[in-house]
Amino acid sequence: MKTIGILGGMSAASTQLYYRELCDLTRERLGGLHSPQLLIRSLDFAEIEVLQAKGSWREAGDILNREALALERGGSDLLILATNTMHKLADQMMEDVGIPLIHIADATAVAIQCAGLQRPGLMATAFTMEQAFYTDRLRASGLEPLVPNDDDRAETHRIIYDELCKDITTETSRVAYVEIASRLVKAGADSLILGCTEVGMLLNQSNVTVPVFDTTLLHCQTALDRALVP
Repeated sequence: MKTIGILGGMSAASTQLYYRELCDLTRERLGGLHSPQLLIRSLDFAEIEVLQAKGSWREAGDILNREALALERGGSDLLILATNTMHKLADQMMEDVGIPLIHIADATAVAIQCAGLQRPGLMATAFTMEQAFYTDRLRASGLEPLVPNDDDRAETHRIIYDELCKDITTETSRVAYVEIASRLVKAGADSLILGCTEVGMLLNQSNVTVPVFDTTLLHCQTALDRALVP
């Protein structure tokens, strides 16, 4: 089994989900006492969030690059970045890194295409919904992503940063997310991307009427597929 390097901490809640999913998936596939071979670098998200808010993306990218290089030196065979939003900096992160990055948007696009769907609704941080780095990658795969309206984008973003990143879930926010998802479906979405790794804390197939694609789970499945290739 290859060693998966996880660059996490953005947020800590997200990285916990990744660790649990990879352990569960490995046990399901290999049985017995098997668990994944992992290296984890977990950042202080408070520092990253300040850079996001200031628009200091280059500085944030330098941090990701430094950590990716450290994971490579530590023996990782492949990398995953345990956050959707920071894939904005994927190219900068991978400068001079000699091992592959499993891109979260690519893993998600493949799953949607395999399901025969084309118009996914996207619920994520404002950065992911409003900037081109993510939606353009989905479009390059032949998909036609839809994003919520202005008010719904703002509320989706607020709940992520004020609650989910702090491991807080409330029924009020769950209802709000279900309503936002429903409006995306009414606007023509044939599926829903949980496009922030914490969104799955509130939404899943049981409370969404169209097929749900959880980026955390898909990312972990794809990384484990790659890690198990001899």
